[in-house]
Amino acid sequence: MAHNQIGSNTPWQNFDGPNLGYVHQLYAQYLQDPEAIAQDMRELFDEWGAPPLYDGEENYPTAIQQNTNTVDMLGKVVAASKLADDIRINGHLYAKINSFTNEEADVQPLDLPAYGLSEEDLQAIPARVVWPEAPARLQTGWDVITHLREVYISSMAYQFMHVNNLEERNWLNRMVETEEIKQTLGNDDQIAILRKLTEVEEFEQFLHRTFVGQKRFSIEGLEMLVPMVDEMIRQSARDGVSHVLIGMAHRGRLSILAHILGKPYEKIFSEFHHSPNKDLIPSEGSTGMNYGWTGDVKYHLGADREMTGEDSARLRLTLAHNPSHLEFVNPVVEGYTRAAQEDRQVAGPPKLDFTKAYTISIHGDAAFPGEGVVAETLNLSRLRGYRTGGTIHIIANNQIGFTTGSEDSRSTRYASDLAKGYEIPIVHVNADDPMACLQAIHLAYEYRKTFKKDFLIDLIGYRRYGHNEMDDPTTTQPLLYAKVAEHPRVPALYANMLQQNGIIDEKAANEMRQVVQERLKKAYEKMKNLEKEPETPSPVKQNKDETNMDTRVPAATLAEINKELLDWPEGFSVYPKLEKILKRREEALESSIDWAFAETLAFATILTDGTPIRVTGQDTERGTFAQRNLVLHDYKTGKGYIPLQHLSGARASFAVYNSPLSEAGVLGFEYGYDVLAKKTLVIWEAQFGDFANAAQVIIDTFIASGRAKWGQVSNLVLLLPHGYEGQGPEHSSARLERFLQLSAENNWTVANLTSAAQYFHLLRCQAARLGTENARPLVLMTPKSLLRNPRAASRLKELSEGAFRPLLEQPGLEEHAKTAERLILCSGKVAIDLEAEWESLQLADRRIHIVRVEQLYPFPEKELKKLLEQCKQLKEVIWVQEEPKNMGAWSYMEPRLKTLTQVPVRYIGRPHRSSPAEGLPDFHKIEQQRIVKQALLITEPKTVKAGGHTHE
Repeated sequence: MAHNQIGSNTPWQNFDGPNLGYVHQLYAQYLQDPEAIAQDMRELFDEWGAPPLYDGEENYPTAIQQNTNTVDMLGKVVAASKLADDIRINGHLYAKINSFTNEEADVQPLDLPAYGLSEEDLQAIPARVVWPEAPARLQTGWDVITHLREVYISSMAYQFMHVNNLEERNWLNRMVETEEIKQTLGNDDQIAILRKLTEVEEFEQFLHRTFVGQKRFSIEGLEMLVPMVDEMIRQSARDGVSHVLIGMAHRGRLSILAHILGKPYEKIFSEFHHSPNKDLIPSEGSTGMNYGWTGDVKYHLGADREMTGEDSARLRLTLAHNPSHLEFVNPVVEGYTRAAQEDRQVAGPPKLDFTKAYTISIHGDAAFPGEGVVAETLNLSRLRGYRTGGTIHIIANNQIGFTTGSEDSRSTRYASDLAKGYEIPIVHVNADDPMACLQAIHLAYEYRKTFKKDFLIDLIGYRRYGHNEMDDPTTTQPLLYAKVAEHPRVPALYANMLQQNGIIDEKAANEMRQVVQERLKKAYEKMKNLEKEPETPSPVKQNKDETNMDTRVPAATLAEINKELLDWPEGFSVYPKLEKILKRREEALESSIDWAFAETLAFATILTDGTPIRVTGQDTERGTFAQRNLVLHDYKTGKGYIPLQHLSGARASFAVYNSPLSEAGVLGFEYGYDVLAKKTLVIWEAQFGDFANAAQVIIDTFIASGRAKWGQVSNLVLLLPHGYEGQGPEHSSARLERFLQLSAENNWTVANLTSAAQYFHLLRCQAARLGTENARPLVLMTPKSLLRNPRAASRLKELSEGAFRPLLEQPGLEEHAKTAERLILCSGKVAIDLEAEWESLQLADRRIHIVRVEQLYPFPEKELKKLLEQCKQLKEVIWVQEEPKNMGAWSYMEPRLKTLTQVPVRYIGRPHRSSPAEGLPDFHKIEQQRIVKQALLITEPKTVKAGGHTHE
């Protein structure tokens, strides 16, 4: 029996559009040869007969009624549906998103003949056959195709097909195709946009005329960036967002500072006017350089602003300071945002709220695909320890990187293509179309709010001048800049549109420009009448003596904490081998507290003091060397349990996360988190200290110098496993020398410790500095073999009654100071090697004294002076290290030691080398043995004369 109608109780209800057309093609084959099609479809046709073309056939045009079962017409339906999908997928290839390409082209993209279609064919097909969700105003397939072309092939273009989540992709297509992203702006709103564009243009031109030749990285050609960011912030204020954090490089930064962050014009002018040495270096100028602090160039500076919304809700804007390593600010701002989203004033894990804050990242079109840190940061976006609920990315695309065209700067069609790998929706928009730009912002903001994921806008414009305003871009891009010279500016284009629509007249537009020009002139005159010295952050202060900080914790308190940390939930099955190791801590507390045990106790006591902690790094939950085990796993169920999140006395949150295999991105994130969360102890651990090499830009430009350049205070802790164990290059040295070379102005503490108690007290010192004028990062060379070495373990009394000491005399040799002829100074693991060798040789030579320099920077001058005063018989000072002579601490220590003593200062260690360590364990053992034996054997140094100089 045939039932060729669509209904709720028929199989045809499951087919529509191209799928229904395909069923009709199968039915045609069935009529010719039933055995030619699959059995399930054959049985369907046997029972139900011919499928109907559409529900509600009485509304079909006559052509369809007459050809209901013809293969030709069904082919037209399939072709129309294919055309619609191709417009959705490939429309971006034909869109007018670039004002300087295809200007003369007069072709109809995705032509009908290529699909075997004509306008008449499409007129004969109902709209909902081609697009089942078509709005009622679209009646035919031609209406649908025309509409989709208008949507997908205009000054906006979309790339959504790489988004694999069907719900998200359907939402995006619906928002675009039903034009929900279009905003109806009143006349006042449109005039306000013109006013903002006019402010940007006149500001940039004023700088261009007034400060001739000085760098400013103008936004001209991408002026719409400012109204776009302004509109997004307005939407945020309406939604109750409390903090918007912005990261961007140089281009357009001054306009964002002036017109979004509200930085006064006169202050910006002052930074140009008072640039030192401007006669010699007119294009540069580091604000504040002549006033007692390092400072930075004006287009690197950030700012903060508090805004009050319509309902009196307060919104804070933060534009991050940014070095010239362009995209490296991205993870820093993500760290800011995560810190702003979390409530850490509760025990357990911090409480995360994505609605409280979000990030706007503004990228360069050459830097986005070119800088690897971009990919590292995008990879963080959905990870448990780093996600921030979606970032709005805007590529400020001026189509040139300095003087390099896109064909030489990326291997992809678009600057945005990297984002496709992370399933981030992409909108390309022509920067000359203000309304399209605002629609893109609306879509991005709503997507982030709905799905808590990243969104990217590729804002395609141009660069009015060269990379900086001294460059002549015509020398390298003559054809493009011939077009730019003739191209009207965005404010003029928009003003003309408003005039054509009767919203504003030419006189009003001119008056608007005059008002802005007058305000700029007044600000400049005001600046000239102000004090000549610009406002600067406070210089970095000398830190107070901290050697007397009380970091003791009563033994009874430590015992109670330890007992609680080992009291796991009933039914929780810790891996038996690990359980045995951890349970040993019950007895070890009284006898031998190793490194990881001391760390856990330090964390616990810091939490009970009310200070939050965040610890991240590669394999940090367990520890690279299986030493930490902060996260326990039930070996039967896999469920995790973090004892430090369940301390009864804890008054703040504790978070620990394994990081991805990234150094630059993750360390930048932790730095940003630390800067914003000023009263949280933030710790990043490298898997091996050598791996910090890959984060050198973050170390150099943010951690080491951020305070001197920007007055930005950090208390970040870097744990860098360091020590020569015969594991070869990249697993031995954390490059201690680099941190010591960067040490100045009390910018951080650099330490290389030899005991668990020292680590316990130094962590508590670091927590005590939070929020004080003494806050500074801590760079710690942490051990590997010493993690379990009994010689590095400590007794309970050292934690309950001791303190951190910058210098440690070798245990048992304290009395040698009075008789010592040779003073051996060393740091870190080599001190333990010396101790072991001393005992194995059963030495009792009172002419030798061994002292460990635990804190290298700030240099412990006072403590060393006191020590040297006690060494009345001293003939020489020996610095012993395991690193090569051109590495480690020797180059740093030698001149400082020579200023403190009149006796010779000599070196014992590896010779100069290009690689930090031997690759073969046997060679390592030979070298290590030579160093310690030479240090402990007193002989008269042999000298030879060569070229008039005496050499050892």
